[in-house]
Amino acid sequence: MDRWAVLREAVRGQRRHVVVASLLTSSHQAGEALVPVLIGLVIDDAVAADGYGRLLLWLGVLAVVFAILAYSALFGARRAERAVEQAAHELRLALAARVLDPRGGAEKGRLSGELTSFATGDAMRVGALNRALPYAVSTLTAVAVTAVALLWISVPLGLFVLLGTPPLLWLANLLGRPLERRSEAERERAAKASGVAVDLVRGLRVLKGLGAEAVAITRYRATSQDALAATVRAAGAKAWHDGGMLALNGIFLALVALVGGRLAAGGDLTIGGLIAAVGLAQFLIGPLANFVWVNSEFAQARGSAARLADLLSTPPAVTPGAGTIPVPRGEVRLREVSHAELRGLDLHVPAGELLGVVTPDPAVARALLACLGRETDPAEGTVELDGTPLPALEIDHVRTVMLVAAHDADLFEGTLASNVSTEDSRVWDAAGADEVAHALPAGVHTELTERARSLSGGQRQRVALARALAVDAPVLVLHDPTTAVDAVTEARIAAGIRELRQGRTTILVTTSPALLAVADRVALLENGAVTATGAHQDLAAAHATYRSAVLA
Repeated sequence: MDRWAVLREAVRGQRRHVVVASLLTSSHQAGEALVPVLIGLVIDDAVAADGYGRLLLWLGVLAVVFAILAYSALFGARRAERAVEQAAHELRLALAARVLDPRGGAEKGRLSGELTSFATGDAMRVGALNRALPYAVSTLTAVAVTAVALLWISVPLGLFVLLGTPPLLWLANLLGRPLERRSEAERERAAKASGVAVDLVRGLRVLKGLGAEAVAITRYRATSQDALAATVRAAGAKAWHDGGMLALNGIFLALVALVGGRLAAGGDLTIGGLIAAVGLAQFLIGPLANFVWVNSEFAQARGSAARLADLLSTPPAVTPGAGTIPVPRGEVRLREVSHAELRGLDLHVPAGELLGVVTPDPAVARALLACLGRETDPAEGTVELDGTPLPALEIDHVRTVMLVAAHDADLFEGTLASNVSTEDSRVWDAAGADEVAHALPAGVHTELTERARSLSGGQRQRVALARALAVDAPVLVLHDPTTAVDAVTEARIAAGIRELRQGRTTILVTTSPALLAVADRVALLENGAVTATGAHQDLAAAHATYRSAVLA
């Protein structure tokens, strides 16, 4: 998909509204162009006729024309705005669908704040094309009607307008190209700054705890200055564009007035014709000024469409299969898996086992979780679920059977109960979330703020764990679920997980001694491969690397 495809889809979905808006705004502009002509006719008729009958007739015609003008302007603008909002809404839906696509890939290399910028600023700029198009059509209609009227009044004057408009449009397109380039760069830098700001706000507590506020401020200042410089460049390009267009329009109108004045001086125009010609020349200021705005809107829409096309056409991270497992047992096997920091990893997890996985390298843990959650497919080897390679299964089915609960899982606005989605007290007790509920003023009905920032880190972690346990998936993969809780609570959670997940496959990727102590077996991963397996106590006694990772 390229930017032109995005622009076509934005207009195609709203073509009925765009067509109606174009007809109404064109009617408005045509009526505006006829007003000077009618006034010229009124004057000529009034000079030649006796009495006021003809004058009153023409005044009535003018009243009807103004009524049509008011109606067409109002409802034309309404239709255009509806098309803008609807197109932007549909683009946001398309962006959300791509970002939330279970195959992934769209979020790679992009901050969450940057994705938000796509769905707000860029989508609205592309949607605004549906406002610019009707006004572009109406502007061309105004120029055409004006040229015809001038041809009727004076052939040389009409020909001058007809022959002068195409070069004017060509020059307008040339003036819009620098604005298009710099507008695209401006949106990109602004999105980057937005993404950095969102990340800094999210991690504010951590930054304060580490005393890294100065580093964070320096990072944001550099990103913000970069965005500011891009915005200034885009504003400069827009100023040159608008100024250049106004200069071209002014020169064009001056030439029209000069030609009309010479014809009037030579007696080739009547008094009414001269007044109509001058009125038409003045009227042309509006449509030609619209060319400036329309061209600017087109340039900015093309820049934003290029960014949206880049996101929408991002290739998926994985290819979905079509198979399912009718009755999942929960057996997991990794065969010679190589991906990122994983190096020929062989690991077998029998159905129903509670396995601990320890690795001194966090990058190895992230690579393992990405493969198990099928966020990516390994470069070599296979991951199997009940003997079936994951690529052969439907992605949604894989994630229903094997739930990977990330360490940094987010909670949502709403009540505590709505985040966990179960009333089973065993789940709340196992995760230690019952204590969280008891500590809140309204218990499980307490309303949480955005991302549950009203809770402490440990409270959020326990609620997220309860949510994962409530799913009761045949295979549950937990990554460091207790890093923010105290030792007593951690021991209670470890026992709760052991009891609640009895007979269900559970993989604990952690360095917590309390969690590893309740595991049936622990696998130690070094340099992306399994180097030792056994009980927690045995590995702690016999393996120095294990002791360093777990007990240090």
